[in-house]
Amino acid sequence: MRKRSLDALGIGWQPPRRVVIAAGVLAALLALAGAAAWWTGRGQSADASAPRTGSSASPASTSAPVPKTPPGGSKVAGPPPIADPLAFARASAVMLWTFDARNTSRDDQLAGMHTWMTGETAYADWDSVQAQIPDPLLWSRLKDNAQHASATTSEAHFPSAFKQALAENPQAITEAYIYAVTVRGKTQLAWNGGGGGAEDRQITLAVQCRPGKDCRLVAVAPRVAP
Repeated sequence: MRKRSLDALGIGWQPPRRVVIAAGVLAALLALAGAAAWWTGRGQSADASAPRTGSSASPASTSAPVPKTPPGGSKVAGPPPIADPLAFARASAVMLWTFDARNTSRDDQLAGMHTWMTGETAYADWDSVQAQIPDPLLWSRLKDNAQHASATTSEAHFPSAFKQALAENPQAITEAYIYAVTVRGKTQLAWNGGGGGAEDRQITLAVQCRPGKDCRLVAVAPRVAP
């Protein structure tokens, strides 16, 4: 079955592998700024301030849910049983920004991340999600340096372009129930020798929350949508 595209979110999203979302609502997901910068800390303290975009009129979720205990031997926490797209996007952002190269292999990290994905392959863009993980060589260097990171989120909102697309066609969301959500937060990095740093983060995600089912991750946008 041919993959569907996420252009319909209202944000001009065109991932390398086109994945068409028939729901025409998810069209304007703009680029993820500095998505992997925090992976590459080289012993220097980081405190980069993410650019603040215009405020959104949509309500922001007030707290992030606690992910499940990691499945099997995975060190990556599993997706929480939650049906709210804002709260699930916050939990997803924490998952994507958190790693511990000291005791987690790259394959285990990817396997844990994959448990968050929607099972509807017509919509899932796994390439955009696994792209958040460094390549095997860099991961080995992270392990050598005992790098690890934790994350927190401060707010989540529906991007203005997504809200506009939804207002223009309210019924479109009912086909795939995929929502664009922008999340802001912070990561805390640490590595050998007492090194560490903090970095402000932001990301735009596509999450699927069908009625009566727990939410799942669909994709990571190439840019942050305000």
